[in-house]
Order: sequence, then structure tokens, then C-alpha cells
Amino acid sequence: MRVHQMWNGYPDLKEDLSVVLKLIESHIRVHNKTVETTIKELVHSGGKLLRPAYSLLCAQIGPDNDKDKAIAVAAALETLHMATLIHDDVIDEADTRHGISTIHSKYDNKFAIYSGDYLFCVCFTILSKHATSLAHLEFNSRSMEKILSGELEQLDSRYRSAVTVKDYLSRVSGKTAQLFAVSCYSGAIESQASRRHTMNAWNMGHHIGMAFQIMDDILDYQGDCNTLGKPVMADIKQGIYTLPLIYAMQANPGAFQPLLDKKSSLTDEDMVSLTELIKKYEGVEKALLLAQRYTDKAIKQLNKLPDGPYKEKLYQITAALLNRTV
Repeated sequence: MRVHQMWNGYPDLKEDLSVVLKLIESHIRVHNKTVETTIKELVHSGGKLLRPAYSLLCAQIGPDNDKDKAIAVAAALETLHMATLIHDDVIDEADTRHGISTIHSKYDNKFAIYSGDYLFCVCFTILSKHATSLAHLEFNSRSMEKILSGELEQLDSRYRSAVTVKDYLSRVSGKTAQLFAVSCYSGAIESQASRRHTMNAWNMGHHIGMAFQIMDDILDYQGDCNTLGKPVMADIKQGIYTLPLIYAMQANPGAFQPLLDKKSSLTDEDMVSLTELIKKYEGVEKALLLAQRYTDKAIKQLNKLPDGPYKEKLYQITAALLNRTV
């Protein structure tokens, strides 16, 4: 099973993540073999598997370290994440992810939507078999509702130049941070960790998710198509205005408005002008400072968790997310 190279320094975790992928694949059984093959290709497309990794590590917080159960919960969470990615790509009209063609670009939107819906079903099939309690299952159902609400909020705000930092953070809280929080919380609760420690895990995951998305949005301005595996500055082209742009616009809204008024008609020259304006008004630098603050908040919650070998790994992985280039 193909597991991202970022886990090469964590051989035990890498092996567990490989088992997570195998478990997901074992639940994908579709009569239409084209659909089945396409979904399995997504499973092995080389994603970072951050959410299941955090879940697996947080499953070591409490006294009950049931590896099989921890892997099953991690698999359910990654399946949920993959389902949202498929739907994201349809909404964003993205042609590639991780450097390979998206499902809707290879086939069509209907095909992609049904594939995403199928993965939602797989997620809850796995959870229903392995979750400790019905309350946990219900909790994840509510979490999925919040994730989808974040996606709808993003869709509703397209090409709205009046978006504020508060609007952006609210959107990220549902769209990205929720699933990181659920991943850490689910691992902790399945390990029978105390109520206090499960909430520490939840808060840690939330802050990690906020920092992760801010960094992801920063990289949209700094990276290139080959390293990111997706088009650069794709968000602006789709009318999704993220933190570097929002911060830069606060300094001089009038400089940006004529460009943003072009919406989907932005030219390559316009994109260069926007990049220069964002650099001039230090949008990226200000966004980096906020990502650092969320990372610091995550480390503060991590410090409150019980000691154990898992803790140093959480430190290292969380710190690395702030310094990543892809």
C-alpha cells in the first residue's frame, strides 16, 4: 500500500496507515467495476493521511490501546475525508488532485457525486461495526453536518470581496478544523481517555486544523503546480478569497477591487498583479503569524495530555505542518 513519504521517519505509524488503507479498500465493493476501480485509485493516490495519523496517535492517550479498533476508526475518518474531497473537486471544478486527474474530470459530475456518496456510506459502515457507542456514531454524524455546512458557506461566499477574517475563520472551522478535531477526539475516546483529555485532544485537533488550512491557503500563493499537485492560485480563480488576500485587502481595498470585479475573467496578467499587491501589503506574512498562533494553541493543549511515546510524535508532526512547502 502506498503511504506518503512524510511517514518514513515513523515506521510503526507508517505500517498502521498502510493497514488503514487496506481496510478502506476491503470495504469498497461496487457492482460497477469502473466506479470501484476509480474509488480505489483515489484511496491509493498518495494523500498525506494526516487525519488518520492523528487519530491513531491520540488512540494512545487512554488506557485501552486496542489497535484493531483504532485502525478502524482511523479508516472511517479517512474515508469521510476522501468523500468530502470528491465533492470539493466538483464544486471547485478542479481538474487535478495530488497531481492526478479528479474523478469528475475523467468522467462527469454525476459519477463523482455518486462516488463521494458511496464513500460516506463506507465511512458509517466501518464506524457502525467498530465504534464503542451509539453516542460516538451520533457525534460523528453531527460533525459531518458541520463539515458540509462549512463547504456550503464557502460556496455561498464565492466572489464576495467583503469577506472578513471572521468569515474566513468560521468557514475554516467547519470545512477543515472540524475533521482534525474529530480525528483527535475519536482516537482519544476510543482509548477510554478521561473526559478532560478527550476535550484536550478535540481542542488540539481544532487548532491544528485551523493552522493547517491557513498554511494550505498560503501555499496557494507561494507554490507551483508540480509541488502542490493542483493549480496555483486556484482559489482566487474560483472566487474563494482566503486569508492572505483578506489581510492584504484590509490595507487598501480599492487597489484590489477592480481586479476582483473581473471574477472568473481574471487573466494571467491580473493574477500577477494580485500577487504583487498581496506581497506589497504583507498578506502572506500576516497569515503566517496567525498560523503560528494556532499552532501554539495546539501545542498548549498537547502539553496537557498524559505523557507517552505518542506525545513526541505529535509535537514533531504538528511543528512540521507549519514549516511545510507542499
